[in-house]
Amino acid sequence: MIAPWNYPLALSIGDALPALVAGNGVVLKPDTQTPLTALWAASLLWEAGLPDGVLNGIAGPGGTVGAALAAAPAIRKVSFTGDSENGAAILRLAAPDIKRVSLELGGKSASIVFADADLDACVEKSLLSVFGNAGQDCCARSRILVEASIHDAFVERFAAATQRLRVGDPLDPATQVASLISRSHRERVQGYVEAGRSEGARLVCGGGAPASGPLARGAYLMPAVFDGVTPAMRIAR
Repeated sequence: MIAPWNYPLALSIGDALPALVAGNGVVLKPDTQTPLTALWAASLLWEAGLPDGVLNGIAGPGGTVGAALAAAPAIRKVSFTGDSENGAAILRLAAPDIKRVSLELGGKSASIVFADADLDACVEKSLLSVFGNAGQDCCARSRILVEASIHDAFVERFAAATQRLRVGDPLDPATQVASLISRSHRERVQGYVEAGRSEGARLVCGGGAPASGPLARGAYLMPAVFDGVTPAMRIAR
């Protein structure tokens, strides 16, 4: 089981437990950016009496450790949660032994808002569905398709609500949007912001990193809203 960094506890142990209950031995490889949570949770199972060798934790880069696990003849099934490019690589590695493979990859889910909808409710739910976990979620509804007659009203309300989101320390209970996983990931997201602008979408709000104050030291990015996005644009795909 090759787990991602965005929900390291739930997507490690949560995937491993059903396999263990069904009588399988499990090798768990957490992401290199968040290995401690999964390995700590595994240690609790060992302390609780799980026999040696039933649940095994191994940390390391996906390109070496993950690839070796996906190709190993002793492995009968591979479970991977992560990006589509690496998912395709795992399929190729698992193909010679015709292993079972289950993949949960990146998505581009959409909310659909019709003219007779409760706009305030739609705005609230749409905010939670895309900016939760700082947007780092494979099932985040990062597109909103709005009926033309209410388009302007919805964009205005959604942008205003986005700008009211409290960005800050994840240990502060009042924080609604915390840091991205790393500065390199922030640079990648900023690349998408620039791609949206260069391809003709209108940046309604957000998209910049805090320039001063305590947030400037982290990997923070202000939540961004685009309007006028076409299906051909990179940020829509």
